[in-house]
Amino acid sequence: MIDFRLTETDKAHLGRTRAEGVICRQYAREFDENESEMIPDVLPEADQFFKDYPELPEVGDDDTQGVVMMLLQCMGQNWGDYSVRLRRSMRGGLGNAALAAAGTEEQKAKFGEMLLSMAITEPGCGSDPSRVSTTAVLDEDTNEWIINGEKIFVTTGIRATGVVMWATIDKAAGRAGIKSFLVEKGTPGFNVPHKEKKLGIRADDTAAYVFTDCRIPRENLLGLDESIPKASSGGFRGVMKTFNMTRPLTAAMGLGIAEAAIDFTRDELEEAGITIDYTAGPGGLGRLSAAAEKFMRLEALFDASKLTTLQCGWLAGKGLPNNLESSICKAHAGSAVRQITQGCIEILGSVGISRELLLEKWMRDSRITDIYEGTGEIQRLIIARGLLDYTRHDLK
Repeated sequence: MIDFRLTETDKAHLGRTRAEGVICRQYAREFDENESEMIPDVLPEADQFFKDYPELPEVGDDDTQGVVMMLLQCMGQNWGDYSVRLRRSMRGGLGNAALAAAGTEEQKAKFGEMLLSMAITEPGCGSDPSRVSTTAVLDEDTNEWIINGEKIFVTTGIRATGVVMWATIDKAAGRAGIKSFLVEKGTPGFNVPHKEKKLGIRADDTAAYVFTDCRIPRENLLGLDESIPKASSGGFRGVMKTFNMTRPLTAAMGLGIAEAAIDFTRDELEEAGITIDYTAGPGGLGRLSAAAEKFMRLEALFDASKLTTLQCGWLAGKGLPNNLESSICKAHAGSAVRQITQGCIEILGSVGISRELLLEKWMRDSRITDIYEGTGEIQRLIIARGLLDYTRHDLK
């Protein structure tokens, strides 16, 4: 049975995450306004915070499952701010997830201590990663791959010390020819021309990458499988499985932002004397104020999306397939966090759009939830294929 009730140990760990978030939030506006600056890896308060904070209890078998707790802590971190962390992990990039899922033991030993970004999106290839045009050609004389192409919107692209990037080794093979490669920063032919300017998550170091005759060792092919299956999507299908864990994390990030908006709006409504009556019962919403009724519907939307995301994480923690569920929770959260943050602004009016507060920033930041790791439209195509047995051809 799935049980998401929190133990006292769970609450203690999540309480510290929330306390960290309160500190991080103090820097949120500063780095949003000064997006060209890089957020420090460690905030000035970090050492004193961890020194003074009470020792956390040991996690036991009766406490919340590890993957589910990871998602809850991710929500807690983003409740503070999307980009600012009290102490930033130097191994928490999207590329690190791909390395953990598909890398060989030798590759994990070599690249595991690096912060790895993941480079997929290209100027002519966004929502459909099967159209990747960056090429990797094997030079058998030197036993090296020669990479040429351009990547855009690479998350943690400036801060990362290496990248897991997608390239095709055979364009004629279509999706089956797409492979992932590990490339270190500083490799000749690997350039970072600029940091992207964006609507939201401005403080995040999203970058563009350019590869020009970039040579890497043959053993830097992630997983070392050079074969190109003729009857399936081969390696492409394998690398796509990385998203089965990163998509619920993306949903959790957005839900953390949405929860911040909900908490702030609840406090504002209570201060204004607006009653939020959870005992109203069936049909009772019509007897509440319009603001209270709308707010309660936004809370319900949040809870539905949160439970969907935690279920996906629970399946992963049990080693069960979660491909469909990862797309469902990502699609649901992408839509939910937009409705929630926008709805909170609509409830609060001018308070919601003031740059003196963070609500308008939360609305901008939350938009990324529906965009990266596969847009909401793409997730719905995946869901249609899973539920209705549609083929790729049927959905074109």
